This record gives sequence, C-alpha cells and structure tokens, in this order.
Amino acid sequence: MPRKRATIREVAQATGLSPAAVSYALRGLQVSEETIERVRAAAAELGYEADPIARALASGKTGTIGLLCGSLEDLWQQSLAVGIGRGLRAKERYALILDSVGDPELERKLAMQLRDQRVDGMIVQPVDPAAAFWPELCESVPVVAIGDSIQGTAGEVVFDNRRGVTLALEHLRSLGHRRIAVLTPTGQRTPDRPADVHVIAEGERLGLEIEVDTAPFALSAATEVAHRVLSESRPSAVFCFSDSIAYGVYAAASELGLSIPGDVSVMGYDDHPMSSLLTPGLTTVDWDIDGIVRAAVRLVVAAADGGARRRRVVQQPTLRERTSIRALTS
Repeated sequence: MPRKRATIREVAQATGLSPAAVSYALRGLQVSEETIERVRAAAAELGYEADPIARALASGKTGTIGLLCGSLEDLWQQSLAVGIGRGLRAKERYALILDSVGDPELERKLAMQLRDQRVDGMIVQPVDPAAAFWPELCESVPVVAIGDSIQGTAGEVVFDNRRGVTLALEHLRSLGHRRIAVLTPTGQRTPDRPADVHVIAEGERLGLEIEVDTAPFALSAATEVAHRVLSESRPSAVFCFSDSIAYGVYAAASELGLSIPGDVSVMGYDDHPMSSLLTPGLTTVDWDIDGIVRAAVRLVVAAADGGARRRRVVQQPTLRERTSIRALTS
C-alpha cells in the first residue's frame, strides 16, 4: 500500500516550527539559512513534497507556461518547442504545448483554453498575428510572440523578415536566377504576413519573376505541391519559407527525375539541423534558434513574475550557403 503523502504540519511538528515558518523555509524566504537546512532535511526524511495545487491556490501561480505553436508538422517548430520546454524547465516552469495545425480559428480556441487553464504566461508563434482576439487576450495573461509582432504582448522575439527575404532573393539573383517559385505555408485566411508581403515587394525591386504558392509543412503534402510547381512552371529556383517545405521539393525533384541543383536550385528559410545532412546540403536562412529560445524564455518568465516593461528582441538572419543552388550561365 503506498505511503500517504507527508503534510506540512508533520514537518512543522518534527522541527518544532509553525506551518507558516516551514512554508517560508521550504521556499527559502524570511528565515535563516540554518532553519532552511533543518526544515528541508526534515521534509526529505518524511518524504514531504509540496502539493502543486495547494501551492498554486496560495500563490496564484501554476508554474505552467503555455506554448502555442503554429504547426508542429514543421520540423523547425518542433525543435523550437523542445528548446523552449527545456529552457522553461531550467527556470522551474513547465511548458504546456499545443498545436494550432496552421488553423487560425483553432489557434483562437487554443489560446483561450490556455488562458482559462490559468497558465502564468504564453509563448506563441502565431498563425494569424493580426487576429482581433490577441489584444484582449494579452490583457488577461502575459504573452510573448515569436516570429511576427502581436498587438498588446508583454514581449516579442520578431524576425527581421525584410532582411531575411532580401538575403535570399539577392543571393539567388546574384547567381543568375530570375524565375523563382516561392512556397509559403501562409494560407488564404492569413494573407498579410510580413515575409509574404516582403517577397513580392523585393521581387519587384530586383526585377524577378516571382510565383507564390501555398504549401503545407507535412512532407507528403509539400511534395505534392512542389511536384505540380516543378511540372507546370519549371522555375530555375524554388525559395521555401520553411526547410520542411524544401524537403518536399527535394522529394518531388527525385520523383520527376530532376537533379538539385543541376535542373532546379532550392533554398530554405530556417536552417533545421537536417538541412546540412541532405545531398546536396540545403542553402537556407539561419535565425539562430538557440538565441530565440533564450530570449523567449527570458521574456516570458520576467512577464510571468510581474515585469511590467515590454521588451522587443529583433532576430537577425544569416545566410547559410551550401550546395543546393547553382550559378546560371548567361
């Protein structure tokens, strides 16, 4: 039969202190180091563990941070979620991870669900950063946005998408590419995301022929879209707003008997670790995922602890040149 959980009163009896003093000592507050050591030793001997529900009721804190991902079919977002979960654990917080699967309506429902579950804060990588519900939500729970800016957040780690898009398109243009297919996960319901707007504007500025198509993150679905694009329009290069989508281009090229970069060049946008292992290695844009994780965790913990100052971190891109793009002869 399992042993009953020891109570704080039993620890108090064992140490000759009041339950309040034991509670302070277990949290390292308002008592001497000697008392803290004595109380913690007694608690360990009795097998006392703090009741998380009681602690949450007393403090108003659950120790939980909601992490709302745009789509966990994207391998980069999976890596981001792992990093944030570990980063929060190091700060003695726990991540409650939910997946919007690229659906803005589901994103709204899940965000409200996290709020109703009394998370101490939220980290979101929004599907629809312009959605009307965000400002109201941000009034009731601290929110840190990753990628795109959201109105009313406690903090944000935004990508300099203008610079990232410019890096990618200028690199392709410098190697002679003029007809470029762009594959984006953005759907018709969220048409104004910054990266998509910038790619059209930069294409016009650079004199490029840009064709934008929507492609899901999932490998099979991305492969299907890429198969159609490569069969119908035959661009000289494909620029993908996710390395996961670029993997679908690799698969489609193989199905069609096309070589990369001999027949078509391919470029990604987030430098997932797998991208360096492909043959040929995928040229992509690196956003420093470790830096994003550190910044997001720091901002959400500070906000959850009552930090009032809103902070904004702008993440700068770096071009990772590999061998998936070839120079075209004039």
